[in-house]
Amino acid sequence: MKFKMPELPYAVDALEPSLSAETVTTHYEKHHRKYLDNINKLIVGTAYEDMSLEEIITESFQREVDEGIFNNAAQFWNHNFYWMSLTPTRKSKLSTALTKELEDGFGSIRAFADEFKTQVKKLFGSGYVWLVKDEDGALEILSLKDAECPLVHHKIPLLCCDVWEHAYYLDVKNERERYFENYWSIVNWKFVEKNNKENLYNPEGRVILHEDFMGISRGVNLGFS
Repeated sequence: MKFKMPELPYAVDALEPSLSAETVTTHYEKHHRKYLDNINKLIVGTAYEDMSLEEIITESFQREVDEGIFNNAAQFWNHNFYWMSLTPTRKSKLSTALTKELEDGFGSIRAFADEFKTQVKKLFGSGYVWLVKDEDGALEILSLKDAECPLVHHKIPLLCCDVWEHAYYLDVKNERERYFENYWSIVNWKFVEKNNKENLYNPEGRVILHEDFMGISRGVNLGFS
C-alpha cells in the first residue's frame, strides 16, 4: 500500500498567531512529508507492503531490524494525528460529557490542563504528549519518547501534542511553556470528542480508530474545524 500526504484541514496561516505560517509550512512540507516519502520507500518488497499504516506500526515496534520502518511509519501517523488535534476555531468548546469525564479523571479541567502542560515541559529530548483512554475507560496523560505512539501501548489516542523542536522552535525558540500555551488555545476539542466516542477496542484488545481518521493516510482531506 502506498500512503499519501493528507491535505491540511486549514490554510497554513490559519493557526496564527498561535502557530506561524512559517512553522506550519516547514513542519508539514519538510518533516511530515519526509516521513511519508521514507515509509513508502522502506516497505517496498517487504512483508509490510500490503499492511495498513497502523498494522505496520504495531508489527514493527521493538523489532530492531525494522527500526527505520517503525520510526517513519509512526512519525507519519503521529503527524497526521497532530494536525487534526488543532483547529483555527479559537477556544474550541469542550462538550458537557467530555468535561465531566476530564473532571472525573483529573479532578478539574484546570488540573488536567496543568498536568498536560507539566508533561510537555518535562519531556526530555523529543517526543509527544497524549491524552489517551485505556480498556477500562480511564483517561491518562501519556508522555512518549521519539516516535512512540499510543497504539503500541494498546491505548486509545484522543489528543496529541508534538514536542519535537521543529513544532515550535521557529516561533518561540526553546520556550516550551509558551509553545504549550499557544497550542492549548487551538486544541480541536471536536476531534477529541469524536475520538473519545468512536475509537474502540476490538475483541482481541487492539485499538480500532474511527474511519474518518483512518482515511487520512490514504489522502482523504477531513476538516474537524
